[in-house]
Amino acid sequence: MGGVLLGFGIIGFVILVGYIAARLQIGGPEAGFVLNRIAFFVTGPALLFTVLAQADIGDVFSVPLLVALISAVSMAAVYLVVNLVFWRDPLGRSTIGSMASGYVNANNIGLPVAVYVLGDAHYVAPLIVIQLVIFAPIGLALLDIESRGSASVGGILSQPIRNPLIIASLTGLVIALLGIDLPDAVLAPFELLGGAAVPLILMAFGMSLYGQKPFAANEGRSRIVVASILKAVVMPGVAWLVASLGFGLHGPELFAVVTLAALPTAQNIFNYASRYNTGVVLARDTVLATTLASVPVIVVIAALLA
Repeated sequence: MGGVLLGFGIIGFVILVGYIAARLQIGGPEAGFVLNRIAFFVTGPALLFTVLAQADIGDVFSVPLLVALISAVSMAAVYLVVNLVFWRDPLGRSTIGSMASGYVNANNIGLPVAVYVLGDAHYVAPLIVIQLVIFAPIGLALLDIESRGSASVGGILSQPIRNPLIIASLTGLVIALLGIDLPDAVLAPFELLGGAAVPLILMAFGMSLYGQKPFAANEGRSRIVVASILKAVVMPGVAWLVASLGFGLHGPELFAVVTLAALPTAQNIFNYASRYNTGVVLARDTVLATTLASVPVIVVIAALLA
């Protein structure tokens, strides 16, 4: 469990740095907003391009990808049904809630967990692909629709070519599919920029916590509770059922897919919410709650399946 604690310790430290920076007013009151914009338009795309361009396609398109797809889609669907019955939130906020229920932190927590707990970083590749090639384009398209106040077929179809995260992800995936081996001189600038993405997102998240009261009753606590339970508890259970009973996985592969399903909600969701100024508190508090809950959940999974 040293890998789990190490990964979460690193994440928590960088978030704390962001909180302290906001408290000391380093960068001014708009620093968190600026960091989010840089991560969304510059460093995030660079990171996703380098990860997917160097991915092993055989590892990406595999049974774990189907397990990740089914478990994540089912959580998003359950949240949308609950929203339709009880809250009837507008499109943007319901999109953030559904993504927070099934979009896992595959990069800055998933990679350390894959390396230190599962023993192999390739386990996280299907998660990255399924989220960046399917979930992110759909979610960002819906957020774009609400921000414009209208929807059109052309706007939806052109959304992938207008969003830097999706452009970078699809470009990297195409390079991997074609088997192109990019020289170090080409990859190095993207790796340098991409290396700043995770700390920028985490620091912006920490800055957003300053002066706020997480889990306040007037900020949609019921939505946060539902999204957090779906993500932290129900999603690993669904992944176990689908993987073991549906696909017959066992041993290390079963342990891997269930562990990765228990990862917390990705900070990317907070980044998206901040970018489109909708569901920001929902995203922030769900990320915080699931990050805290994921440590004991993963410890239990390891005790049962490792």
